[in-house]
Amino acid sequence: MWRRLRSALRSLRGSLAAPPHGGGGRPPAAMERAVVRCVPSEPKLSLRFVLPDGSARHMQRDQAEPLGRALARIATNAAKGQGKAGKKSKKARAEGGAEGEAAVPAVRLFSRDGAAVAEEVPNAAAWQDGAVLHIGDARYRVERNPPALTELRLPRSLLAGFPVCPKVSAEFAEPQHCLFRWFREQRPAGGGDAAGEAWVETAAAERVFTPSNALVGLRLKLRCTPGDGEQRYGPALEVESSGPVEAGPGACTFDARHLYTKKVCGHGSVRAVSYNILADTYAQTEFSRTVLYPYCAPYALEIDYRQNLLKKELTGYSADLICLQEVDKSVFVDSLAPALDAFGLEGLFRIKEKQHEGLATFYRRDKFSLLSQHDIAFSEALVSEPLHKELCEQLAKYPLVQEKVLQRSSVLQVLVLQSTTDSSRKLCVANTHLYWHPKGGNIRLIQIAVAMSHIKHVACDLYPRIPVIFCGDFNSTPSSGAYSFISSGGIAEDHEDWVSNGEEERCSMTLSHPFKLQSACGEPAYTNYVGGFHGCLDYIFIDRNALEVEQVIPLPSHEEITTHQALPSVSHPSDHIALICDLKWK
Repeated sequence: MWRRLRSALRSLRGSLAAPPHGGGGRPPAAMERAVVRCVPSEPKLSLRFVLPDGSARHMQRDQAEPLGRALARIATNAAKGQGKAGKKSKKARAEGGAEGEAAVPAVRLFSRDGAAVAEEVPNAAAWQDGAVLHIGDARYRVERNPPALTELRLPRSLLAGFPVCPKVSAEFAEPQHCLFRWFREQRPAGGGDAAGEAWVETAAAERVFTPSNALVGLRLKLRCTPGDGEQRYGPALEVESSGPVEAGPGACTFDARHLYTKKVCGHGSVRAVSYNILADTYAQTEFSRTVLYPYCAPYALEIDYRQNLLKKELTGYSADLICLQEVDKSVFVDSLAPALDAFGLEGLFRIKEKQHEGLATFYRRDKFSLLSQHDIAFSEALVSEPLHKELCEQLAKYPLVQEKVLQRSSVLQVLVLQSTTDSSRKLCVANTHLYWHPKGGNIRLIQIAVAMSHIKHVACDLYPRIPVIFCGDFNSTPSSGAYSFISSGGIAEDHEDWVSNGEEERCSMTLSHPFKLQSACGEPAYTNYVGGFHGCLDYIFIDRNALEVEQVIPLPSHEEITTHQALPSVSHPSDHIALICDLKWK
């Protein structure tokens, strides 16, 4: 075979001017692939193909390099491959003479329409999808940036009745264009406990799969084929679950709430959710297990278990905006972002300074587009931004309080969103988690002052007169100074919260902001319910000049909350309760 190939290659020497087979027009059906990865932000492109001798070649070339140099390198590589494959015994070389030497094959690139690509064209422009590479007699169809999966992962914990949302990471592909096929293990014929090796395909062909009770005890397998909007598909990947589907917990605290949120609101309305989801970094401490939540079954505090509940709860709200607090970075990346993305929500994350958790805000893609993002860390903004110069100077008079404020890692997440159906409708969506200490009322007042000044800059200066939705865990009851300041627009210098940690840390100043804000969900009896405390700490504040409340989704009943004594529990994933309301423009 190689003798015939060498003979054919010799006949092609000097024939570079006239491409065989019509100049590379319509390629043969059995053409090999040459895969090109070319990303504008990277200086090099990569080229992968397999030579006729079966050896794989993976080359890196500068994108700005002339095509001719890349083709010369391919020719050299191909000749080396031939040289290795064509090695003879001493006797054969003696008999064949120079015939044993490897010949450099003709290498050319032709565009989809059959025209030869000039050798001075830069690599980035030369290697187009559908082009044909000739290496001697061999033909390769160029696939530029074909869809490819970089990660496919199933959650570690699978519960019957709860959605399984795989993490799908891809290059040059989009999850909505990928093909999904779900399989379950074959149950043993004898009805025993040991599962068989065979897999049976389920009827599900969607990205998200909810296993039924019939699948308890069986593992799942997912096969995903990456695709893009042009109906190009790459090689499929398969992943098997690490464990079997387990029985669910039965009725959950959010089941009745889902009856109100089965459908997404119309385009004239916005469903907003605010929820402190309890970071794993806090739930798994010895203090949490033995002091804060001793009533909660240890397995129900595990993040793998709680994520099942969280994903089912959040996806069942059919929300347009979701503001979350205490979000572990790994939970956002590996669990929440992939899960909510499958339900049409785009997520943005802001980590706290020197912490493993932070804030996450999600918005529905077919309702909103992101215009800009304006996140800040309170302590950093206070000392570095001219916007807060006056407040910073006032605070400097109280060094003990100033030190505490600057030590806090609290952040503010601010997005400006625009309606996809009415460009005149924009929203400033803010999300925060204020300092937690019961005696930190003065610290929270300073943090709110920074937040309101920053929101004013965005919603009045950068985008004049756009409505504000301000969500978060404010760690403030309705009787607190922070709540009064937000809802009334001002705080007096003699408010009791200025001396919340004693006279030694008194910090008196008069503060104001220009917004007319109201708590959309009112003042519930509690949004946080643990063994030693319950109270209302979470709010969705809205601009009452521009927005009004259509409905507030009722909170779970007291009986549901206390079924397992307090929160979190086997039927509720956090120590807080989600706030949900439907809003509309006035």
